[in-house]
Amino acid sequence: MAAATQFTHKLAGLYRSSWSKPLSRNMATKPILYSFWASSCSWRVRAALAIKKIEYDIQPTSLLKTVSGHAYTDAYREVNPMQKVPSLKIDGHTLCDSVAIMHYLEETRPQPALLPQDLVKRAKVREIVELICSGIQPLQNVGVLDHLGQDQRLQWAQHWISRGFQGLEKVLSQSAGKFCVGDELSMADICLVPQVRNARRYKTDLTPYPTILRLNKELLELDVFKATHPSTQPDCPPEFLKK
Repeated sequence: MAAATQFTHKLAGLYRSSWSKPLSRNMATKPILYSFWASSCSWRVRAALAIKKIEYDIQPTSLLKTVSGHAYTDAYREVNPMQKVPSLKIDGHTLCDSVAIMHYLEETRPQPALLPQDLVKRAKVREIVELICSGIQPLQNVGVLDHLGQDQRLQWAQHWISRGFQGLEKVLSQSAGKFCVGDELSMADICLVPQVRNARRYKTDLTPYPTILRLNKELLELDVFKATHPSTQPDCPPEFLKK
């Protein structure tokens, strides 16, 4: 596989190290993120890395077999046996699931935090993460839609996103403050924004979900989501680049 593209995200001084512990040799090596520009799971990790102020190199890894550097090669199978994105090489290890990656970053580099200190709020963040990452996104994942075929994919995606958002809206209407859980930016927010983009991609009616819409609008104004947005990625096709 080609060397990782030197695409380092820098957010106006955002990457001054906030982790005071001395780094081992492995931990001093810049991480490599295998990411696909349109992947909501990849966006979660890009946002987490940005919030944590971690510099990284990016290796574009397409989920489309028609694009060079795609995930369906023997070489990438050695990185990620599931041949999905994201994968993150960090601290001498390779991690292959967005939620596992976020928890690893939180446990090894606890500041800025992605989980609240309050135990009830922390549990609520994890609840919202699982609602999205286990209960909604996998049902409309591109692999599922490709298996269904062109005639059924849009209706299927809209059904499962709408069904999931009905429950998510109720949860968020009770937990949200400025962000998904109170006024602390968390993993829940990192997962919400990419899922709303998925919903819009599949033309889902979002008018029944005012809390989701309000949170998404405000979160998209934050630098971490602007800088890691799919349209800013090096593998984003020209027609989708942010003007």
